Amino acid sequence: MLVENQKLAEFAALVSSGDVRPFEGPLKVGVDLGTANIVMAVTDQDNRPVAGMTTHSTVVRDGIVVDYVGAVRAVRTMKAALEEKLGVALTKAATAIPPGILDGNVRCIANCVEGADLEVIKVMDEPTAAAAVLGIRDGAVVDVGGGTTGISILRDGKVVYTADEATGGTHMTLVLSGYYDIGRDEAEKMKLDASQEQAVFPIVYPVVEKMASIVKRFVDSRQVKDLSVNLKMSLKKSCISRRTNRMTACLSRHWALQ
Repeated sequence: MLVENQKLAEFAALVSSGDVRPFEGPLKVGVDLGTANIVMAVTDQDNRPVAGMTTHSTVVRDGIVVDYVGAVRAVRTMKAALEEKLGVALTKAATAIPPGILDGNVRCIANCVEGADLEVIKVMDEPTAAAAVLGIRDGAVVDVGGGTTGISILRDGKVVYTADEATGGTHMTLVLSGYYDIGRDEAEKMKLDASQEQAVFPIVYPVVEKMASIVKRFVDSRQVKDLSVNLKMSLKKSCISRRTNRMTACLSRHWALQ
């Protein structure tokens, strides 16, 4: 099934507009160091979106921080911009990681957030975090990121399995770059241009099929009945998001939903 979550839609609108919603009391902060983008989200105590920001990033590659100084600088800049809009200091944050990465890489991601003067109070794998926001209690959540495709399988609200593999939106960009013989930046712009849908999707479809095969391998023999696909913000902006139904069809062809 495809899940359109109202809170995520509201948050995306805040990021796009740069607006800040009225709030009372303490705020919660989440930081996602992604392969394609860094995202900072601010909610109130009832988890209602208050503000958010995203910036293009190359500081992380497949869940591994490759530019620590750049990551800290980016998070610090976003934090300062949001603090100015909100009129309050942001002091604590949660952060998300791809499932299955080494403990040292987890610590490095947390260090980047703490390097921006945010106390890390929770670290959660990305598909599990997505499942919590989407309210999924039984089934599988596929988290399609810039560098990886992750999955969490839940039973009665508890995560029973997580996994992650390096195939994501960045790989789509690389395929476009090679096929059309253009630079990576130009290929990324092409991917994000909804008017280029017919030129983009047939070329990146093999990448989607690879994602489907990853999911099939993860869920085989685990009796998963429902599937939710969560696209990272860079893909939601792209023409790819308009063909998420094709992605689901591809998943279904590789894995018969029961």
